[in-house]
Amino acid sequence: MKTLKDVKVGETATVEKLHGEGPVKRRIMDMGITKGVEIYVRKVAPLGDPMELNIRGYELSVRKSDAEMIEVR
Repeated sequence: MKTLKDVKVGETATVEKLHGEGPVKRRIMDMGITKGVEIYVRKVAPLGDPMELNIRGYELSVRKSDAEMIEVR
């Protein structure tokens, strides 16, 4: 299983499935991360947290712990 955390800078991935439950999963979905959406990894902070993403035409930063809940292909 490949997660968003494994995607390298400059790569694009498509969301397959969201893991996690309740409020955490809801928050990820509220940010626009839903099944089938493409995510471009723009940059990763020097220590690896957070990741800066480009999704649905806007910039978004997510923690690595949240990125691990997003399964991609």
